[in-house]
Amino acid sequence: MNRRRALTTALALTAGSLLLSACGKGEAAPLDAPPGGGGAKSRINTGPEQNRVHVEKDPEIAAQVPAAVRARGSLQFGLSTGSNPPLGFYATDDRTLIGVERDLATLIADTLGLKPRFHALSWENLFVGLDSGKLDGVLSNVTVTEERKDKYDFATYRLDELAMEARKGSHWKVRGAKDVAGKKIAVSSGTNQEKILVDWSEENEKAGRKPVDIKYYQNTSDYYLALQSGRIDAYFGPNPTSAYHVATAGQTEIVGTFSGGGDQVQGKIAATTKKDNGLVKPYAAALQHVIDNGAYKKVLARWGLENEAVRKSEINPRGLPRTAK
Repeated sequence: MNRRRALTTALALTAGSLLLSACGKGEAAPLDAPPGGGGAKSRINTGPEQNRVHVEKDPEIAAQVPAAVRARGSLQFGLSTGSNPPLGFYATDDRTLIGVERDLATLIADTLGLKPRFHALSWENLFVGLDSGKLDGVLSNVTVTEERKDKYDFATYRLDELAMEARKGSHWKVRGAKDVAGKKIAVSSGTNQEKILVDWSEENEKAGRKPVDIKYYQNTSDYYLALQSGRIDAYFGPNPTSAYHVATAGQTEIVGTFSGGGDQVQGKIAATTKKDNGLVKPYAAALQHVIDNGAYKKVLARWGLENEAVRKSEINPRGLPRTAK
């Protein structure tokens, strides 16, 4: 079973409606509901011909790029593999990696007058690529943290928002620890949302409430299968993934949203590059340029992520606090 078929089959089992249609050039084809009705429709282009938003080169900003990169004429960008719409996933041809992260990387490259070259890598290999200098940047939903700032530079482009996703009609609102006491909540290991959930569970126990029954699965599709079958009460994950699933599947709803930094700091997603390699300033300037001219807003809108927009691209802002050793 190929990558796309595996994802589509799993999500179809949870919602019965995620049939991704190829589309004509410049058109965003709707996701059709299955025979017999049911399901939602969402005009999101999932075909290989993306008709991406582009901008012209800005010579003043482009001049900030280190001379060696300008001479090369290209930027080597790392994108995460896997199937996490709308961040990064394979189009209907099962070959073309599409999503909001690639679109924003394209705007950066356009502004700097460079050709973007994309490399689909596992999460850990994205950072190996940065460390070795083989990658000039990573756009893969990377949150700014104080620990990461020791090795990398960041230019922010989205708010880091998390979402609690439950079955539609649950009549449940999650605002904090007491709302998830005794609930079966799925989360990915090693993530910001896992830390928040663990903290909530500990808070509940100290208050005499039931702890959270935390569940772990391997893939995004596994979470949705468990949610639809009732094996879990909710999935706590990145807001973009949940928002996309809610819009396309029509069987779930978001019952709470939170900063990826919890109560301590507003988490921020950033273009990530090796520290002191001279690229973070032109990245931030390019991002600010497309924020100001409206191209950035168009990209977020085509993926339904307007609520994560930032007004300013910041260089190395306050990140999530260091974890205890």
